[in-house]
Amino acid sequence: MSRFTIGKVAEAAGVGVETVRFYQRRGLLAEPSPVRTSFREYPESTVDRIRFIRRAKDLGFTLAEIGELLALSEIPDESRGKVKQLAEQKLVAIRQKLADLQQMETTLSGLVQDCNGRRSLVGCPIIEAIIHESIKCNHQPK
Repeated sequence: MSRFTIGKVAEAAGVGVETVRFYQRRGLLAEPSPVRTSFREYPESTVDRIRFIRRAKDLGFTLAEIGELLALSEIPDESRGKVKQLAEQKLVAIRQKLADLQQMETTLSGLVQDCNGRRSLVGCPIIEAIIHESIKCNHQPK
């Protein structure tokens, strides 16, 4: 089985060394023990784990959710139900974000159409809507 230094792991996984360290601090990757040399060596499987993390992030999962998925993936006899439940929850959240973005797009599109882009800012419909909170949008700060 091949072993890699942190630089080789990062390169093979397509991330930076600091990303590898960040994932270690977050508990998504195990800290390697020094072996025969003074360099810490990572098993080849670390590259696949980082790729898993990146793909899950691309699907919108948080690092905490990715930690849950990784933990579940390490239990071969675990039911798929828990994984499906996590994915369904993420899908609901994504659909809500899409609905919020659609509402934001509709609102902003109307404001842009109402603004002729000429003259002074006095009476600008975009500024006025923001100042007077007359924007009809579901977006709420987190």
